Amino acid sequence: MTSADPAAAPDRKTLLKAIFSKNMLICAANGFTAGMPLWFLYQLVPAWMRDQGVDLKTIGLFALIGIPYTWKFLWSPLLDRYVPPFLGRRRGWMLITQVALFLSIALIGHLDPAHNPLVVAYMAAAIAFFSASQDIVLDAYRRELLPDEELGLGNSLYIQGYRVSSIIPGGLGLILADQVSWPTVHFVVACFMFIGILKTLLVEEAARKARPPKTISEAVVEPFKEFFSREGGIGSALRILAFIFLYKIGDSMATALVTPFYMDVGFSMTQIGSLVKAINLIAMIVGTFVGGAIIFKIGINRSLWIFGVVQMVSILGFALLSEVGDDVRVLAAVITFEYLGVGMGSSVLVAFMARATNTDFTATQFALFSSLIALPRTFANAVTGFLIEGIGPDDGIYYRLFGEIGGLGYTGFFLLCTVSAIPGMILLFWVAPWNEEPEPESPTEES
Repeated sequence: MTSADPAAAPDRKTLLKAIFSKNMLICAANGFTAGMPLWFLYQLVPAWMRDQGVDLKTIGLFALIGIPYTWKFLWSPLLDRYVPPFLGRRRGWMLITQVALFLSIALIGHLDPAHNPLVVAYMAAAIAFFSASQDIVLDAYRRELLPDEELGLGNSLYIQGYRVSSIIPGGLGLILADQVSWPTVHFVVACFMFIGILKTLLVEEAARKARPPKTISEAVVEPFKEFFSREGGIGSALRILAFIFLYKIGDSMATALVTPFYMDVGFSMTQIGSLVKAINLIAMIVGTFVGGAIIFKIGINRSLWIFGVVQMVSILGFALLSEVGDDVRVLAAVITFEYLGVGMGSSVLVAFMARATNTDFTATQFALFSSLIALPRTFANAVTGFLIEGIGPDDGIYYRLFGEIGGLGYTGFFLLCTVSAIPGMILLFWVAPWNEEPEPESPTEES
């Protein structure tokens, strides 16, 4: 038997050591904490509303509650500038937002979405605001925690932790909904925010500290001035922003109403909550090691190309499922491929964003980038229900405003989502050439 390549052993050892380091465990835990409220809003709340008799178009419009995710760069300078009187600049804001999320997620379950949709929308928007604020701090903390060479792996683990958290609202929550009342479901899901609260109390502030801005003016102006004055000027900066917006738009639209889609295909909430989430978990564990290892080995640029193609192809799986119907085997295959491919695409995009962030302005620049990802999830996703179902005479105010519009159906909609991913891939020629990887940034000096 031929012996193994001796040069490969150190690489494997280095990779395993990096994966199981303290920094990577923190990234995974932070990802879980960040994902919990978002999956609650985009998986459990739509299922709750659908179960209470709310129509699909209104559920689609609820994507607009995600507006705080798209505008969080507006208040991110405040989180950079001001330090809470406890736990430090990053950990203090973490604790404040996590406690607020626990309370608001628990309380919303006592509302009636069928008869008080506006009140539910206001409360959901508050959850989105607290969640977006938590994201600002967690993103800044992660960028300050990781050296450049660990960004790909660290962000991969963060994204996988983010996805694993979907098991709680989108898995456990749906299973419980068949057994207990909705207020109890919401309270149980809210209690999982204590994982984030406990983690915040146990970790320390990142050792790689950036210099805090001294004034609000400096906190607001300097991050944007620095970004737009880099090599390549405004044109290069705008291409980066356009790429960040477009790279995930197809996937984001395709998964906007995925839980109602599974229900409309014919799967029960127990099937969705158990089978779907069990497959997700396995796919995410595999994706953590495969995706993280690929980014670690070949770099961010090449990973963007490879994962972008896989991400596009995976969207077509939903179109196949809509044609086949409630076949559990097809469902399992579609979900496995989607979470392997799209999850890795998310990991490498976040790593790209982190690399493009200056550590002196972490919170504000990262908030700007992640806001662009949230834009299609909020505004484009708001029209997904209309694209699928169209508008007819029975649609009340929508019919009076827009007249009759034919729907694409689920299959046509998923094909449209696949095509929507192409512009982001084209921009890779400029923002992340295949054979070009930027030099790592030198660590920021502590002031």
